[in-house]
Parts: sequence; C-alpha cells; structure tokens
Amino acid sequence: MKKIMFPLMLLLGLVSGIVAWPINEFNIFNYGASGFGEVDDSKAFVNAWRDACNAGTQNARVIVPKGTFLLNPLMFVGPCNPQSIRFVIFGKIIAPGAPESWNGRDSSQWLAFKNVTGLNLYGSGLIDGHGMRWWDQSCRYHPELEGCTKLAPTIFKFISCKESTLRDIYIVNSPQTHVLIQDSKGFNVDNVTIQSPEHSPNTDGIHIHSSHFVKITNSIIGTDTSELTTLSMSPTGDDCISIGDYTSNIDIVDIDCGPGHGISIGSLGKNGKVVLVEHIHIRDSTLKGTSNGARIKTWQGGQGNVRNITFENIEFDAVKNPIIIDQNYCDVRGRCKEEETGVKISNVVYKNLYGTSSTKIAINLNCSKSVPCSRITMEIINLVSVQQGNPVISSCTNAKGTEVEVKPGSCLRN
Repeated sequence: MKKIMFPLMLLLGLVSGIVAWPINEFNIFNYGASGFGEVDDSKAFVNAWRDACNAGTQNARVIVPKGTFLLNPLMFVGPCNPQSIRFVIFGKIIAPGAPESWNGRDSSQWLAFKNVTGLNLYGSGLIDGHGMRWWDQSCRYHPELEGCTKLAPTIFKFISCKESTLRDIYIVNSPQTHVLIQDSKGFNVDNVTIQSPEHSPNTDGIHIHSSHFVKITNSIIGTDTSELTTLSMSPTGDDCISIGDYTSNIDIVDIDCGPGHGISIGSLGKNGKVVLVEHIHIRDSTLKGTSNGARIKTWQGGQGNVRNITFENIEFDAVKNPIIIDQNYCDVRGRCKEEETGVKISNVVYKNLYGTSSTKIAINLNCSKSVPCSRITMEIINLVSVQQGNPVISSCTNAKGTEVEVKPGSCLRN
C-alpha cells in the first residue's frame, strides 16, 4: 500500500503545482466581451487589465481578439507587477458615437494608460474614435452653436509611462488629438498609421508634452495609402506631430506626413509660460500638401528656450510654408499685441531640405524684435515653386545665423 501511495502523492503534488502556476495571458473573451460592437465591452477590458496588472509573472499579455468592441471612456492604471505588459489588439475597438456618453466623465480622453512601465501596445487591429458628432459641435467651426465643444477626447493618452511602445496599429477618426504622450520617458512609436478627415478640428496625429527620450519612426500620418482607401480616409485636420513645452531628446524619423499642418515644435509659451524644449531631431521624412513644413511657433510673452533643434533630410511636396519660424504666433491673426518678452530660439539647424513650395515665401523666419532668433544654420537648401517658372523668396526678420548653398537665396543676418 505504501508503495502505491508515494507515487500517487507525488503525482497529485505535480498536478497541484501546474494548476497554481501564475497565468500570464488574459483574453478579453474570457471576461465576457461580446465582440459584436453593439454592447459595451468596457467591463471585460477593465477586468482583464486588472488581472494582468496584478499578475505574479515577469510578463503579462492582454489579448483583444478579432471582433468589434465598443468601449466607453477607460483608464488603465499602474504601476503593475509584471516588468512588461503586452496589450495586443487584433480586432476593432470603437468609441461611442454620441458625445453624451462622456457626461460626468473626463471629456478630454477615451482610452488612457497611466503610470505603466514596460507597456507594449501593438497589433493588426483598428482603433476608431468615431469623432464625427464631436466635429459637428466644435467651437472652432461652429462658434455660434450654443453649447459648442472646445474640448474633445483624445483616442490614446499615455500619461507618466516609462520604457513603453506603441506600434503596428491603425488609429482613425479621433474627436481631437489621436495620440498624446505626456509626462513620459523612454517612449517609442513605430509603424503606426493615423488618419482623420481634413475638416476635423484639432485632430493632431501625435502630441508630445513634458516628455523625454521619445522616438517616433516609420509612420504614416494623414497620408492616403492604398491599404486605407476602403476606409474613405484623408488627412489629419491638424499637425502630424506637435511638440509641446518641457520636452527634450525627441527623435522623429521616416514620417510620411500630409496633407495636414505639418510637423511643429509648438505652439509654446502661451499665457507667459516658461518653456524648455531642446535636443529635437526631425529627419528622413516627407511632407506632402501640408500647410507648414519644418515649423517652430511660439507665443509672444512666453519665456524660456527652444534650442538644439535639427531638421535634416526632409522633402517638401507642394507645402505652403516649407521652412517657418513664427515667434509672434497668434491664434487669431492681428489680435495679439507685441510683447517685450518671448521664448528664445537658438541653435536651429536646417540641413539638406528640398522640394516645392505652394506659396511665394518658401523660407519665412518671423522672429521677435525683443528676443531675436540666433545661431540659425541653413545648409544645402533647395526650394522651388510648385508652379514651374514662378519665383520663390526667403524672408527673415530679427534672425541671425549662417547659410551655405541656400536656394532661394540668403536672408539671415550674421
């Protein structure tokens, strides 16, 4: 009898050990998600995230399978036990179509991740913000509308996230900004496609604010592609990428941008804010049909510095303002009075920039009288009119620096 009991006890112990082994994969279907896009699946996502975040493993994975999932505004909060959490989206996630779904909630966000380290959000899925109703009541386009909306949800907010990644995903139709990276460090964005209609207000592709060591690579923002023609998409209604206050060490590489407003540093220094934006490198990218190209914009009255900025190896195709600094930025032209203070812009390099301008002024450096732009370097610039034979010009005000091989001619002061 003893000889039989010992192997049996050993087998039961092994089985018990297997059953007790920590789970590291959390499929939202196992939490009651329907996947039909007609009922709210928020609870399933919340519970799957809760278990993944509390998992006793080094790595955890939340899986969103193929299907359509309707989600109300959600925030996925850390810190989490696993060193890394993969949030894998194979299906389609859609927002409620009615702004009323945000009643009593934070109307600035839809899906937010906060205080998460090692987040890796990716997949072949589609994220649709269903922003049409928001656009129709926007104060920007309908200021006469009673109860018009100034603030609308961002599709993805990443707040205080470290060593995290967003990649390989389609993001469309945000009510406002598509992706916000805020108060984060060590964040990578790669191979994302972001689009919304041209008329959609303030729908920046990616906005970076108070963040450091951010890299955005190999992405399409507001550009029609053959893969997306069935989605009836066109350009983003604002900047492809915008960079806000207190931001440093940003590397933006291989971006197809446009139509839209271009790639912008700013606007910075509104309402007298102190600014520190430095070590920004934007390179190897194409801007097509945008209203601006390589742009820096600051408000009068701001303070602080924008410095050590490089725009390199950029092609412009029918861009209205290929190279522009506006140190007198105003949201309503002519309404902002001249101030005695301003954000200091210095050590800006434009190198190997070429292509076509759709307006006469291809280079426009409009700097402050009280705080001039300094140490501007232009090297190997070749800009011509999109209309063959039409001349383009450079215009510089209160801007100092050096120029080498610049077409349409020099305008910087030494």
